[in-house]
Amino acid sequence: MTRAVAVLPARYASVRFPGKALAQIGGKPLIQHTWERARELTAVERVMVATDDERIVRAVTAFGGTAVLTSAEHPSGTDRVAEAVRDTCPDLVVNLQGDEPIFDVKAVDQLVRLMAQDPGIQMGTLAHPIGDGDEHRDPNAVKVVLDQCGYALYFSRAPIPFARRRGLVAALRHVGIYVFRAEFLQRFAALLPTPLEQTETLEQLRALEHGVRIRVLVTPHASIGVDTPADLARLAPYLEGGPAARAGDGVVPF
Repeated sequence: MTRAVAVLPARYASVRFPGKALAQIGGKPLIQHTWERARELTAVERVMVATDDERIVRAVTAFGGTAVLTSAEHPSGTDRVAEAVRDTCPDLVVNLQGDEPIFDVKAVDQLVRLMAQDPGIQMGTLAHPIGDGDEHRDPNAVKVVLDQCGYALYFSRAPIPFARRRGLVAALRHVGIYVFRAEFLQRFAALLPTPLEQTETLEQLRALEHGVRIRVLVTPHASIGVDTPADLARLAPYLEGGPAARAGDGVVPF
């Protein structure tokens, strides 16, 4: 049987929102809301938080979760996740985002099971259709284009594909959730940043530049992240006991 674990990287420092992992919503820290959502996954056997701060460790322990203290020097959440699972023996590692308490649980489960059935897939992720032109042009909305087999051709902050003719290819926005085969995760974290990765500041391009295909599962649902206190306030009505955020079968509309 394929063993899968889910890891939530959560650092304390944040340029726009320091300490956001511990920001309170409905009497719970943000990281607890995300952990509870991750616990709805049925394709993983356990969930852990990987952090660089003892305050987050204490908070996670207090609500009954498992936290691993990792180096404060990691440049990305993926590096933090790689350290957290280095001495364990999973087959697949789900890299969630500690600041995204609403994501499509069914899609993540489906991606894990897809990779469990196909050992040739080293890395997988999610995407959803883009709703409007403003989102397509927004450099903070990462786009992805796929080949005919559902693998990523390229990720970019630019509006790809450029639609000279309408209606042929739907624009897709990348959802920053990954599933790694555990051995590849360690190799990936050990690779030096690549030119396209540094140009776009998108670490998934490192895999493509090294010839590793990324399987992309398309979901109709977005995953909403918290980058600012305003984002936290916007999510609060859905997390303060709201059944929509606990449904496990999609994402609430915004």
